[in-house]
Amino acid sequence: MRGLCGLLVLWLVSGWVVADEPRPAGAVRKPIPDKLVVLTFDDSVASLHGNVRPILREAGFGATFFITEGFSFLTNKADYMTWSQIRELHDAGFEIGNHTRDHLGITDQTVGRLSEQLEGIAARCREHGIPQPVTFAWPGNAWTPAAFDVLKRHGILFARRGGAPEYPYEEGRGFAVKPGSDHPLLLPSAGDARPKWALADLIRAAEQARDGRVAILQFHGVPDTAHDWVSSSQQNFEAYLKYLKLEGYRVIALRDLQEWVDPAAWPENATAIIDARKAALAAGKSE
Repeated sequence: MRGLCGLLVLWLVSGWVVADEPRPAGAVRKPIPDKLVVLTFDDSVASLHGNVRPILREAGFGATFFITEGFSFLTNKADYMTWSQIRELHDAGFEIGNHTRDHLGITDQTVGRLSEQLEGIAARCREHGIPQPVTFAWPGNAWTPAAFDVLKRHGILFARRGGAPEYPYEEGRGFAVKPGSDHPLLLPSAGDARPKWALADLIRAAEQARDGRVAILQFHGVPDTAHDWVSSSQQNFEAYLKYLKLEGYRVIALRDLQEWVDPAAWPENATAIIDARKAALAAGKSE
């Protein structure tokens, strides 16, 4: 069965499912509840401290903030947080993840620089009394399996990508994580918020958190004054969180996924599930 690479798409009366590779033994540590959402924020944007932090605390939600010193972080404190503010996020109970020192897209050509990039952020975390990050977000949503061993050596348990290549980057759409089929270091975003997003887009992403799947939501600034193409308005963001709260979603940081998913259970073929989803979408089907 493994020789088939799990690319068989089964059509059922009620829709379709992707029959990917069997899950590694023990990939799921305990049954995953419906409505389990991982909330993530990228790029060290200033509004994550000023606007997002109090909204999350009021809602009682967990979240991961993926930190980079890229762009103009070192000199532009109108658009980016200080390390003291990042420490305050940690002190408030939120997770600090690694997004590389320079926001370097990791490809086959740049993977040789990944170790120094990871250590750059880990060292800054140590300087400010923040634990070494155990989660990672692929900058620019670029990724390569050639980086997996480097990430593992640096203690990274889970890594989040975007919704591509299954969906075009511009759409901000994606799939919920299917533990055991999605590689722990290649977890897709179910939704990547954009300025044109409405509540319906958030609902479409979050509602995938069912039947053993986990929806990871990707945000940037609220607003993102340095990167307007991934900005979210505070009004919309508050509406998204209000929906999640009223509908009874459990909202966690990426590190907390360990409670349900074994990060050491790697599927034999890291891209089999991606290929299966792309084939299904090309056939006009979607989950």
